[in-house]
Amino acid sequence: MLNVCYSPQYYARTHTNSMEKLTAVAETLNDLGIVQFHTPKKISTDILKQLHDPKYVEAFDTGLPEKLATLQGFKPWNHQLRDAVYHINAGQILAAELAWEHQISANIAQGFHHAVYEFGGSFCSFNGLALVAQQFPDKRIFVIDCDQHGGNGTAEFTRRLSNLFNYSIYGLAFGCPTYERAETYHIHKTNGNFSQYILAIHQAFSLALEWKADLIIFQAGMDCHQNDPCGSSWFSTELIQKRDEIVFRLAQKHQFPLMFVLAGGYQSLPELVKLHVSTFQTAYKTYYAK
Repeated sequence: MLNVCYSPQYYARTHTNSMEKLTAVAETLNDLGIVQFHTPKKISTDILKQLHDPKYVEAFDTGLPEKLATLQGFKPWNHQLRDAVYHINAGQILAAELAWEHQISANIAQGFHHAVYEFGGSFCSFNGLALVAQQFPDKRIFVIDCDQHGGNGTAEFTRRLSNLFNYSIYGLAFGCPTYERAETYHIHKTNGNFSQYILAIHQAFSLALEWKADLIIFQAGMDCHQNDPCGSSWFSTELIQKRDEIVFRLAQKHQFPLMFVLAGGYQSLPELVKLHVSTFQTAYKTYYAK
């Protein structure tokens, strides 16, 4: 069984479906019977204040000042969203531990890579990718970010956390700074192709090997899908499934523990859930199917 972190507390009503889809994915996976669920507890704000500006964490916790509390784009502030984000970030820590124990794990979660130290942004409240690096300072955490947008927040956190490396494969020129341990690979959303994507994935693993990473975090974004408003015209369902398979097989080959999260996607909820569920099915087939 694939070890997966999820709690009903992950659910929150939003105008984007980005939190609602987490519950829909979990329900579908439960019906498929291929995962073992692990329920994280709520993360302490003291931990988040070690990662982010305490003023921002306090604003998010209380809703005041509202402008800072809702800067990531979820308005109005409410307790349901706050508590969902707290449980999701606790799931990041638990999923990392499960990956080291089982070689593969997942957190049914998203909303991380645009959050910087001072505030959240673009529907990302706290940077749960950088959080793993903070909580395990003796481990080297390598992020392969396959969201259509670059992980600007994670890139910025590489300047604060020496055990964090961010590698973004992106199609839209948003959030793509490069630093010593933050690299990007742009593939044009119209003129690009999957051969370029394969090269980018292999380059990511070459860097992870050279850096001697202890954990791969795979952002399995779906906003690059051809039917997504942000998507690449050439990136079909079949090719996204192939992307996921290549990532999982390379992690297996090089014996990297790997955890994955959902990342972005803006299609209708039924179609989006199918795409996300396929990542879990691919992971299960790669690691557990006979």
